[in-house]
Amino acid sequence: MTTTSNGFGKGVHALAPALPGSAEVRTVFGRYAAAVGALCAVVDGRPIGLVATSLAVGASFDPPMITFSCRKESTTWPMLRTAPRIGVSVLGQGQAAVCTRIAGPAADRFRGLDLYETAEGALFVKYAMTWLDCRISAEMEVGDHAVVVLELIEVGHDLATEPLIFLDGEFPALRRRSTAV
Repeated sequence: MTTTSNGFGKGVHALAPALPGSAEVRTVFGRYAAAVGALCAVVDGRPIGLVATSLAVGASFDPPMITFSCRKESTTWPMLRTAPRIGVSVLGQGQAAVCTRIAGPAADRFRGLDLYETAEGALFVKYAMTWLDCRISAEMEVGDHAVVVLELIEVGHDLATEPLIFLDGEFPALRRRSTAV
């Protein structure tokens, strides 16, 4: 084990207090590479959706469940939570514009997007990496967010599509190492 004089590593001087909204906390959260999920449904005949980079896939295998978190100030989540089913599309590389569209102004979120709606109202983004048809199992307030547990009803995936990754406010391309020897 290699150590430095401060015990943490290159570029780390010391731990800093985890103060709400601090630059240190924002940097730590931003440096965590995350997949991007579009959570969408049709509610009262209108498409509703939001983007989450807080997906935790595999929160439970029996029954299959995932989690995500959403800011309490969200004006979209109160509408989306009324849907009997929510479609989670884990976006793929090349879909950064889809992400910014769904994260943008509500009136423009779905204009020009290729979508698929189930009979139960779950709404999916075509050409994503993974699709999860879900229903809400639990929700609890945690600080300034709500943590939501979703039970998976149906799943699908495209093994040829790499995930869209969000890191440091950008969408860097995922580069896989060759497994050939």
